[in-house]
Amino acid sequence: MIHFVGAGPGAEDLITVRGKRLIEEADVIIYAGSLVNPELLRRAKENCKIYNSACMTLEEVIQAMEQAEEKELTTVRLHTGDPSIYGAVREQMDILEKRNIAYDSCPGVSSLCGAASVLNLEYTLPEVSQSVIITRAEGRTAVPERESIRAFAAHEATMVLFLSAGLLKAVEKQLIEGGYAPDTPAAVVYKATWPEEKFFLCTVGTLFETAQKYQITKTALIIVGEVLSCRNYERSRLYHPEFTTEYRKGKEKQ
Repeated sequence: MIHFVGAGPGAEDLITVRGKRLIEEADVIIYAGSLVNPELLRRAKENCKIYNSACMTLEEVIQAMEQAEEKELTTVRLHTGDPSIYGAVREQMDILEKRNIAYDSCPGVSSLCGAASVLNLEYTLPEVSQSVIITRAEGRTAVPERESIRAFAAHEATMVLFLSAGLLKAVEKQLIEGGYAPDTPAAVVYKATWPEEKFFLCTVGTLFETAQKYQITKTALIIVGEVLSCRNYERSRLYHPEFTTEYRKGKEKQ
């Protein structure tokens, strides 16, 4: 069996209970290089074989999995954050299916959540933004034109950009051209939940300048939107005294 496991955003204790157990039981671990906290590997069994996939091709990863299967060993494929977001897992799963190798997935805490915890941020504030756009800037990996930053910016919703810290000059231009005002609040969150985490509050119009000033070029999330200002939002109706739910009768307005 191959277990795809989300390692969480960085902090060793932000892996799930299930993920921790799978690491402890694994005979083989293939982990995502510098993106995964190496402290998690200390939980592995003494005789566990460990591969760093940063030094491997897809074909070499699959080969390591196949070799483990032939020996009836259990493999953990350890991805950063949650494997379902920019985890390059689908291509691995498709090959495993073709070769009749069983696998399953263990979700992890995404850096999307880790960054929110660093900022004490709620991404969805009533009357401010009720949607979160998760996207990335176009680099060596193409992005469909219909999903360009410029196109998404027209919604002016909360936006979280992965894999884009080194492309902020273009990102800043596209955000403004798409619809965000230059003074829209923004944040650069570096290595959220790691011991060396840092965050910098700025605006859409100063994203590139901020990243340059603090020499942030990778391993950072970019967050854009009015939710960062925490102003002019409405209180939740769910907890309003006049709101009736399945569990509580609302009081009449006085």
